[in-house]
Formats: sequence, structure tokens, C-alpha cells
Amino acid sequence: MPRPAPRDLEPERIVRLEDDAVVVLDQRRLPDEMVELRCRDAAELADAIRTLAVRGAPAIGIAAAYGLALAAASGHDLDAAYETLAASRPTAINLRWALDEMRPDPTRERAERIHHDEVARCRRMGAYAADLVPPGARILTHCNAGGLATGGYGSAVGAIRAAWERGGVEQVWVDETRPLLQGARLTAFELEALSIPYAVIVDGAAASRMAAGEVDIVITGADRIAANGDSANKIGTYGLAVLARHHGIPFVIVAPTSTIDPGTASGAAIPIEERDGAEVTPRFAARNPAFDVTPADLIAAIVTEEGVHRAPYAASLPVPVRSR
Repeated sequence: MPRPAPRDLEPERIVRLEDDAVVVLDQRRLPDEMVELRCRDAAELADAIRTLAVRGAPAIGIAAAYGLALAAASGHDLDAAYETLAASRPTAINLRWALDEMRPDPTRERAERIHHDEVARCRRMGAYAADLVPPGARILTHCNAGGLATGGYGSAVGAIRAAWERGGVEQVWVDETRPLLQGARLTAFELEALSIPYAVIVDGAAASRMAAGEVDIVITGADRIAANGDSANKIGTYGLAVLARHHGIPFVIVAPTSTIDPGTASGAAIPIEERDGAEVTPRFAARNPAFDVTPADLIAAIVTEEGVHRAPYAASLPVPVRSR
């Protein structure tokens, strides 16, 4: 397996629009193979989103924006393309946000601006979040919230990158993130490419690392943040927040304002995607919720490109931005 390089995480490598297709780096094949998937219409792109060829809340929003631009350029029914893409995954609000951003002007230029703006937001929020990371920190993260998930640079991993560049990271603990191993496959891939010291741990080992005094801060991304600060993220995040509270460790979420859903009052109203149980076990009956919701009172801070926000989040969270 070739060692990944930082260029593998460049925005146009992760997702881009060509004349006849939206091209995504197929995340199902990582880290073993770097394979691009060409999606020639909204239906093919929606399937790529559903099957996690492209995943991560901001990244699927960017991909959907390109998909609507492709539909417009191809003379396809824009309303049908919108609905097909919007229905591909229910939990991440960025998907519909990006599609709504595109509706008044479904052009390549508009989609590229959304992509550029998301990457720029990640860089800004990473800088803010790095201020919360103590010197020589041991950081625990869950799932994948790097460039692969955001179209470039990363949210939670962006914060880790920014802290590392300041010399503030000793070790990153990467939860494997079952059942699809987004941490063990994707976050480890990204940290290796960036030469940031890391070790993959099984999800069940997080508590013992905290108890041993080997975790200074927990940093994750989010797929949807309700108006009160309740936050949906990959299944297992809620448990980490409970553990962090028990051990007196700050639990921080880093996500762009496009992830904030002011129309959802609390986490109770966030739709939770239920995926095929065969992802957990191909033989036995299984429940497979893809996300859980962390209550706002367990979150020490939510960091966006607008700064560091603290409780009460209903007052401190910014409204979602519009791309220029």
C-alpha cells in the first residue's frame, strides 16, 4: 500500500466537476486504493452518497452542489435532480443547504464557490479550535472529519492540523469507528499523509485511555447542530461525550455554520439515518443507526468559522452563512 501524500487531500482530488461528470475520490476503496468514481447524473451521484463513496456532511453538500450544476449544464430536470440528491442521506443538513444555495444559480461557478468557501471556513475554524488545544495535547477523535469529509482541510482534523502546525500535538487517538471503520481507514490515512503522530484504538478503548490520563481533549465534527446546540455525529460520539464529562475532559465539536440547523429546535427532531444491518453483521439481525445525538450540556464548545461558541448555544451559535 503506497504511503499517502498531502496532495491526496487536495480539494479537487476529493471532489470536482468535469464537463460530463462529478468526480469523487471513492472513499470505500481507501486506504488500499486511490480510485476515482465518475458520476454522470444526479442518480449516480445520489447512489455514491448513499453508499458512502463520498461522505462527510460538508463533502456531500459540495458534491450535491456540483451534481445540480451538472444537471443544469446537461439540460436535465432540475427539480427532479434536487429531490434525488436531497433524499440520498437524511441526517446531514449541509446536503439540503448546498442544494438550496444552488437553486437560484445552478452553475459550475456557483458550485465551485460553495466548495471554495467550505474549505476556507474549515481553515478559519481550525485556527479558532487550535486555541483550545493545550500544549503537547493527546487528542481523541471519532469517525472522520478531515479533508475527505469536508472537501478539503477538515473540521475536527482541521483543528488537529492547525494545532500540530503550532507544535501543540503529542498524540492523536483515532477511534476505529465501527461498523465501517471511518477512523481506522480514513482519519488514519489523513493523519499519516500529514505526518501527525497517531494510533488507532478500538472504540471500546476510549474509556481506558481517558482513565489512564492519556486524553487531554476530545474533538469531533458534526453532521447537524440543532438550534439549542444538540449535535448529531457518527454513532458512538454521544458515549464519548459522557466519558469525557466523567473524566473532566473537554469535549469540543468543530463544524462549519452550514452544519447548523436553526429550524430544528433540539436533537430530538434530528432525523437519524438507519443503515442496512448487514454493515454490522451479514448473518444476524442487527440495528444500525448511523448517528447519535450529543446533548448540548455535554459539549464544552462548538467551534465554527465565526469563532468559539459556548452555552447557552441558542444565543451564541451563528446563523448559517450564504456563499458569496
